[in-house]
Amino acid sequence: MAQEDVFKKLVSHCKEYGFVFPSSEIYDGLGAVYDYGQNGVELKNNIKQYWWQSMVLLHENIVGIDSAIFMHPTIWKASGHVDAFNDPLIDNRDSKKRYRADVLIEDQIAKYDEKINKEVAKAAKKYGAAFDEAQFRSTNARVLEHQAKRDALHERYTHAMNAGPDLNELRQIILDEEIVCPISGTKNWTEVRQFNLMFSTEMGSTADGAMKVYLRPETAQGIFVNYLNVQKTGRMKVPFGIAQIGKAFRNEIVARQFIFRMREFEQMEMQYFVKPGTELEWFKYWKETRLKWHKALGFGDDHYRYHDHEKLAHYANAATDIEFLMPFGFKEVEGIHSRTNFDLSQHEKFSGKSIKYFDPETNESYTPYVIETSIGVDRMFLSIMSASYCEEKLENGETRVVLKLPAALAPVKLAVMPLVKKDGLPEKAREIMNSLRFHFNCQYDEKDSIGKRYRRQDAIGTPYCITVDHQTVEDNCVTLRDRDTMQQERVPVDRLLDIIADRVSITSLLKTL
Repeated sequence: MAQEDVFKKLVSHCKEYGFVFPSSEIYDGLGAVYDYGQNGVELKNNIKQYWWQSMVLLHENIVGIDSAIFMHPTIWKASGHVDAFNDPLIDNRDSKKRYRADVLIEDQIAKYDEKINKEVAKAAKKYGAAFDEAQFRSTNARVLEHQAKRDALHERYTHAMNAGPDLNELRQIILDEEIVCPISGTKNWTEVRQFNLMFSTEMGSTADGAMKVYLRPETAQGIFVNYLNVQKTGRMKVPFGIAQIGKAFRNEIVARQFIFRMREFEQMEMQYFVKPGTELEWFKYWKETRLKWHKALGFGDDHYRYHDHEKLAHYANAATDIEFLMPFGFKEVEGIHSRTNFDLSQHEKFSGKSIKYFDPETNESYTPYVIETSIGVDRMFLSIMSASYCEEKLENGETRVVLKLPAALAPVKLAVMPLVKKDGLPEKAREIMNSLRFHFNCQYDEKDSIGKRYRRQDAIGTPYCITVDHQTVEDNCVTLRDRDTMQQERVPVDRLLDIIADRVSITSLLKTL
């Protein structure tokens, strides 16, 4: 099945089974804004809990805060967002659609990479074990031709982005590469222009003189302006970190790919304050630590890759993305950045107040450097749903749709089902559920055949189902069914908690880190 079709099915599945709904749907929706349904909010909360505990619970020197969405407007002047938080946009005159010029060019670079990889894969299949990939890449004429075009485009694009960016050059690259609009198929492009992504509003009454404020476009600045408060009240010593989960807002003109790029989204960020000169060591540490966190979910190492930045933000001296293989290609889910001391120095300059850290061991004051790990909750949600969605052909010829979610993240951990709605089985099932619901999220289901009930639970990713039958009344044992293998075993009721809790807890996931 084409990946585009898989993605469409995934979007449909998210709505049908209560994971994600279009926001304000009865009013025809609101572009690039979504609501999380009853199963989506549970999965989302579990993702946040996994991240929070991996940061705060497993690190003695990392604590959390929850800063306000509204902040003093000078903060965004100091951080550079007022003057430089822009996207280069271009319109197609025929389709009337707007695109990010840099994304169009990056997609073109990816197409060259895809052509090269197809040639390599075809040769590998042809020559089998005798295939020498390195030699093939360095000698094959078609690969060399694609690589030369790719490298020339990449060099030209990097130069254009580093030059301000050079908007005229970005447009010329699009024209020279003959990049067409995905909707109209034409090359009738406008000029490229910059667009600021921050939402603004006013605080205070008109009579008193309203102040222009912004909805925060990132959560990091709330950490930076509070770092000294946290350090002093928590008696923290460098190195230490501050974690935060919260909403951020960006007026994305080119919002697309479902919940991948939205105007209202949630971030999980940790800023790690280190002594100047040690930042690249810590950058390497967090780069490896964060990738390990992702891989612990068990989707396979081939689903992840690093993308090291060649064009660095003005405040960074190292940056990398952790990319995940979505149905529409490898895309960023997390960024790790060495932000130097830019943010703290800027806030010291604009506020006029000293926020230097005093090191009691060396008796010196300095502005710490910062390593940032920033992950989008919504993108993480999408990556997990994408990797978990599965259509399986069964031995009886039927097809089942199953979400093979990591058990610790699944919205519902256990479904309790009486085989029939009589003979005391519903009462026994309720008794079992009431004893387990204090430990994890359970669901009771007695409607339809047992097969249909299993399929419903498969579709929302419930890792375990137990069936209460007539034998249960006699021996106090139930049938425990595994979602992924569909294997069933008889288990005593008094052992259910020990068996299931260990397999579905966040703790079991954290122990693998």
